Amino acid sequence: MTWKRICATGDVAENSLKLFDVDGVPILVVNHGGDFRAIPPLCPHMEEPLEQSGICDGRVLTCTKHLWQWDLATNEPGAETGKPLLMYDLEVEGGDIKVFVERELEYEFDDDDDYDDDDSFWDDD
Repeated sequence: MTWKRICATGDVAENSLKLFDVDGVPILVVNHGGDFRAIPPLCPHMEEPLEQSGICDGRVLTCTKHLWQWDLATNEPGAETGKPLLMYDLEVEGGDIKVFVERELEYEFDDDDDYDDDDSFWDDD
């Protein structure tokens, strides 16, 4: 594949996430303080859709399901986060966000995870 225009920079509000389809590949664009990242749409922990449960607060992306976090500027995982984010190559050119998609980036998920997929950090039971 080649570089593909995914959206305009103004299409993704600051400190937010927005899902796009690029030739059948789902890509989540994250705007962290005016800088952008393009990532797979699922949390690498337990396949939680980050479009629904992800929160971007400045440089930090948090999955609210189990509070995994990543520094978007460095891609460093937080202390309790077990996997880094996969990222697509992204460039901003003339107000457009472009991504290079050679193939769909997918995480390997563990079948023997310690958490029940239906339990979140916020559940009391």
